[in-house]
Amino acid sequence: MAAKQANSFAALPAGAKIFLLFAGLGVMTAGYYGGFHMALEDETASAQRKHGVLQQQLEDAHERQTEFLKLREELAGREALDQQNLRILPVTAEIPAFLDDLNRLAELSGLEMANVQPAPEVGDKFFVRVPVTLSINGGYHQLAKFFYNISRLERAINMEDIVLNMGKGKGATAEEESIRLSVSVRATTFRRSESK
Repeated sequence: MAAKQANSFAALPAGAKIFLLFAGLGVMTAGYYGGFHMALEDETASAQRKHGVLQQQLEDAHERQTEFLKLREELAGREALDQQNLRILPVTAEIPAFLDDLNRLAELSGLEMANVQPAPEVGDKFFVRVPVTLSINGGYHQLAKFFYNISRLERAINMEDIVLNMGKGKGATAEEESIRLSVSVRATTFRRSESK
């Protein structure tokens, strides 16, 4: 029967054979397109959409990373600034350290600390004043050196209400006698006020 069908195909005119060939190719192409190519096209479109979403997520992640690094750097800068500010304006009065600094600088300057009297703290909106009244004896240049050394401390300190009294110093000869000063001064440091 196959031989009969082959003979019947051979008996067909050339136009019919070409038509059947194109029809067969059309059916095979339609089958390929519908069964295989459409599925690949859908997968490709889906993969492209997924790639677009992932690309957008990656760009968002890079933007967030850049922002994070910028904020981390800003935070580190602010923490360093806050540490520096804590040395200038501490949270607590730290009176013993403050008095040690004053006494050490008076000795380095060659002054004699006669009296030290801490006074009550005075509150303000953003800071609290911590005053200490000092009585110091020494020469003019020693006093200038003391004030200069006070100004070099990291902590904020004001020297206020300075009262100078002159007297003669005692020396072995008249040339060694110098003018001695008896100084009364209020040294005021500051601390942060308590947040409410």
